[in-house]
Amino acid sequence: MMSPAIKLPRQIVTSHPASIPFVSILSFPLFVNISFIRRLQNTLSGRFTMDIPFSVSNAGPMRRSARLLSAIHANENLAKRAINEDSLLASRQNNGLSSMDTREASSSLLEVRESLIEKNESFDQSSPSKKRKRTKLSPPNYVIPDVEKKKATFKGRLGYACLNTVLRNQKPSSESVFCSRTCRLDTLKKKGNEYAKGLGLKNMENLLTIIQWNEDNNIRLFRLSSEMFPYASHGTYGYSLDYCSELLKKAGTLARKYGHRLTTHPGQFTQLGSPKASVVEAAIRELVYHCQMLDLMGMDADSVMIIHGGGVYNDKPATLIRLRQSIMNLPKEIRQRLVLENDEMCYNAEDLLPICEELDVPLVFDYHHDMLFPSSLSPAEIIKRVRAIWLRRGIRPKQHLSEPRPGAVTLMERRAHSDRCEKLPADLPDDMDLMIEAKDKEQAVFHLHRIYDLQPVIAASLRPANTNPSMHTNGRKSTKRARAMTAKEVLMRDDLESDNKSDDKVDGIIDSTTE
Repeated sequence: MMSPAIKLPRQIVTSHPASIPFVSILSFPLFVNISFIRRLQNTLSGRFTMDIPFSVSNAGPMRRSARLLSAIHANENLAKRAINEDSLLASRQNNGLSSMDTREASSSLLEVRESLIEKNESFDQSSPSKKRKRTKLSPPNYVIPDVEKKKATFKGRLGYACLNTVLRNQKPSSESVFCSRTCRLDTLKKKGNEYAKGLGLKNMENLLTIIQWNEDNNIRLFRLSSEMFPYASHGTYGYSLDYCSELLKKAGTLARKYGHRLTTHPGQFTQLGSPKASVVEAAIRELVYHCQMLDLMGMDADSVMIIHGGGVYNDKPATLIRLRQSIMNLPKEIRQRLVLENDEMCYNAEDLLPICEELDVPLVFDYHHDMLFPSSLSPAEIIKRVRAIWLRRGIRPKQHLSEPRPGAVTLMERRAHSDRCEKLPADLPDDMDLMIEAKDKEQAVFHLHRIYDLQPVIAASLRPANTNPSMHTNGRKSTKRARAMTAKEVLMRDDLESDNKSDDKVDGIIDSTTE
């Protein structure tokens, strides 16, 4: 790594009595780097030492410093001769020599200086050398261990959510592909909606790449990021997606061409059962945004929008009544895509099933959530009743699968998703669309493809698993306080957090993160 560029001052204080005449040789302005100064000191070592005050310049390393250094080395004898002449002149002056002798010495020294400067300047004006091209690093060779094979009758599709780790981690970073570029509200206020819209365009362009990559790798189920269009549903700074209609149409056409199913999962702040009207209004705006995105893509009824029941607000029965009423009041186009999902804290499948059956709203059954917050009904019974709703609506059924992280013990720890899933559920229908909610995203899908021989897997697309996974994640860290909390305390805390996040969305104060 080159040293930062510095500007050599005109005045250089040295311990040699002839320092001032020598400085005049290099008294013209020039930029050099630190290594140049050090090498110059070494070249002239034994003659005098240099104490060089300098200030770091923002100019960066420059070719000129290298050329000047080469010139100094090429004329090393000339530089030393100048020093000797300086020493001789100083000695004669100290010994009281005649003015004529002094003038002769000065004239000789001047010729040496001019010769050195002339050669240095002519070298400095020479054509710069060509930049050396960086050698592109070859892709690393990953060691992928074998998997333990298992058998299953499953013939459905596996998918992943929002982020492709292979495309996201491409080097250099300028080639990274992902669909969750967003910004803070302060940035939006300063730069305006056009900035957010620009991020949306880039996200959509990258979505085309992801869809094609998924097809090439036999993955035909994918969840779109809710951050595709930052702040599109905001109460003050929101905007229509019509400006991006051409790209949306193009992405939808590509997905339909390959038979891909694209779904969405609006965030935890989408609370249709909230007692606050402002929170419900914000939730509806979020659903309108997701619905418009899918409609402009031309996606069919299989492209659903999945939400949770939300918080219980200290009165679960009353909240379920509000949730039911809010769903009934939704515009028709939103209700046609709306799907509920059981969660692990507030509403299990049995809690939501009556509303789903009454209003004909499909239910996504989540195996991990059901394990943490089970119903009195068996998974097989729930799946049977839920399947009837899907088929009645003419929509292909969909479920979610995830597993707790290794070593997880408490409820809070077991909520966090593992990097990969090791097996398919026992009650999984053979024709199900199964979304794998795991940290390794598409690699978790490949892992199950390999275990059960569900789809051919391209070796170049595989990445090794973390050999030492922990129960801690960046998104949800276990703490002593969390481990000591009872289930009731966790419920109360999550209710408060959900409500606050909803309010934050209304006010536009939310820290958006990549899904």
